[in-house]
Amino acid sequence: MKGNNVFINIFIGICAGFFGGLVGLGGGVVMIPMMVGILKLSQHQAHGTSLVALVFTGATGAITYYLHGNVDVIAAILLAITSVVTVRYGAKFAHSLPEWKLKRAFGGFLIFASAMLMLKPYIATGLFSMEGITRIVTLLITGLFAGFIAGMMGVGGGTVMVPPMVILMGMTQHMAQGTSLMCMVAAGIVGAHTHWKLGNVVPKILFGLIVGIILGTYGGSTLAQFLPELYLRIIFSAFLTWTGIKYLRAKPK
Repeated sequence: MKGNNVFINIFIGICAGFFGGLVGLGGGVVMIPMMVGILKLSQHQAHGTSLVALVFTGATGAITYYLHGNVDVIAAILLAITSVVTVRYGAKFAHSLPEWKLKRAFGGFLIFASAMLMLKPYIATGLFSMEGITRIVTLLITGLFAGFIAGMMGVGGGTVMVPPMVILMGMTQHMAQGTSLMCMVAAGIVGAHTHWKLGNVVPKILFGLIVGIILGTYGGSTLAQFLPELYLRIIFSAFLTWTGIKYLRAKPK
């Protein structure tokens, strides 16, 4: 394993943050395949280590969104109430799977993330306007699914949380993304701790990953302001689909 080379770890973090910043997608979908392919981590180690790194970057993002008024704190708390419960079960479920099954599951998630990325501009804000108890129950249920996916896949969970908040609750994309980031700080800590106890975290590569993601996210988010979003989404969606198909072909050892 090449985890001792801090420059390689920073490079992986920069790539994850850069592409995530370009298209508004979490860095885990890039970071995990690179950790497996370059650092030769097991799939389980990549998922656990990714989730730890994303806690720090998620916190940075949540603060940024909050300062710009794009976080619904009450909604984030409701999402977190259930996600902190299911995230540990997602981590434990991932740990129980043979590596080839976890790879196939991750491949399916990448293809799902690719589809959501392409559909993002067509997700209409406020098709419904849930209020009161219906809104509360929907957020709690969304948190259940998002937490499990985050713990199992080593990602932030925004792919699951953002669409319901935009479509059903009338939030803007920015508000939904900021709210999901705040939620996943709490859920990510619980999931990361669970992965840590299960031995699925490689601590020595975390510093480089975190530094790289922060730098890459800033660069990608800045560049995204000047490049046509449609082409970026098509290219990155194709990359996710291609990677997902490769993972779906994982065979039992």
